Amino acid sequence: MADPLPERVKAFAGRFSVRTKIIGIVLALTTILGLGVTWQARSAMSGLATSELVSRGQAIALEVAEQVVTPMAANDIPAVTSILDALLTSHPDTVFVVVARADGVIVGIATDTNEYPPGTIGSNLTDVPAAVDGLHVFSATVKNTGGAVRVGVSDTRVGNTVNAVTLQLLLTTLFVGAIGIVAATLLTWLLTRPIVDLVKTTTKVSEGDLTARATVAAEDEIGALAESFNGMVDEIEISRATIAETEQMRTRLLERLIAAQEDERKRIARELHDGIGQSLTSIMLAAGLLDRSESVDERNEYTARIREASADTLKQVRRLGRELRPSVLDDLGLSAALDRYVAEFRLRCPEITAEIHYHLPARLEPLIETTLYRVVQEAMTNVARHSGARTVSVLIGLRSGLVRAIIEDDGAGFDPEVKRASGESVGIHGMVERIELLGGRLDIESSEHGTTIYAEVPMPETANGTA
Repeated sequence: MADPLPERVKAFAGRFSVRTKIIGIVLALTTILGLGVTWQARSAMSGLATSELVSRGQAIALEVAEQVVTPMAANDIPAVTSILDALLTSHPDTVFVVVARADGVIVGIATDTNEYPPGTIGSNLTDVPAAVDGLHVFSATVKNTGGAVRVGVSDTRVGNTVNAVTLQLLLTTLFVGAIGIVAATLLTWLLTRPIVDLVKTTTKVSEGDLTARATVAAEDEIGALAESFNGMVDEIEISRATIAETEQMRTRLLERLIAAQEDERKRIARELHDGIGQSLTSIMLAAGLLDRSESVDERNEYTARIREASADTLKQVRRLGRELRPSVLDDLGLSAALDRYVAEFRLRCPEITAEIHYHLPARLEPLIETTLYRVVQEAMTNVARHSGARTVSVLIGLRSGLVRAIIEDDGAGFDPEVKRASGESVGIHGMVERIELLGGRLDIESSEHGTTIYAEVPMPETANGTA
């Protein structure tokens, strides 16, 4: 199916630049208006001139008929000829004037020798043309004699005047069109210059040059567009810088996490070697002695050693397991796990008063519970290592569909932004990453009077329904 005419016209116009379109429209409008005005003026002038010529021809015929009444009655032919010659001279558009008697015999004739040379008109009125191209012939009756007057008036001069005026109008149209083209060219330059500059800037930005900015030449729509574009580029530049900074921070975080993982593995290896390994060695030695002993007392002593070493080994294994991932978190939930962790924290750091307030009506999803547990664990570890605080409190609650954890201490404080930018604190970045992976956010407020960590995680719909 062929494209409709409007679509084809749109496709054709789309091939040309804005400057060409504006100049073309101005030129077309100027030409159409100029030709239309010229045609209307020519038509009006031609009609007016023709009407005036007809009135003037009829008036000349009547004037001649009045003037030749007396000479014709006296049969004064020279007087008639003199009247006709004078009238021909006073009316330059008159080509010929003929006066005839009642019987049609011409008694007087005057002609423009350029149009009608002598001898062109015959001796009888019937020889005088009643209609000639380019002439308007008028007739009148001579009173009292029955004679007739016939006057031929040319429209050449009137036509020349109309043509001259038409030419002037056409030249005026041409001049106005030229001025319109110049004005349109200037206008399109003023309009398209900011657009061309914006296109060049867009090309630079697409090539990766985010320092390029569009020139705001005026406070019009194009200027507003340029300002909006510059604002967009600013946002892109900020976003790119933020992304680069985030990637750099994540790279450092990953490196530190790998290093921390290796350190944790070394610690676990040392725990297994120095603690559990030694306990197992003691058990093996005691078992060997038990096997070689003969007295009941020695057997009871070695058996007691084996039991003591086994209990100590089991205690170390359980402690190591809780440090890696407390089983109570999976079995009893976040509340019980945090209660146990805070209790162990009090034993490890008796100089710090630790409190926990848990206000959740039901268990959360395992991933959320694990995340909040690790955040609280990391925050309290930092309190013990760096803050010099005397008290630390943990509050877990639900507010506006968000699970909120607040960890607050009265320590020395620090600058969170500096810590984040330096990439020195793996713990802080780890807490932020964990919370953001769940669609939440983590904020840190710190001063010389203490530090408060706010962690928020969206509550899943299922959990809300359970609650």
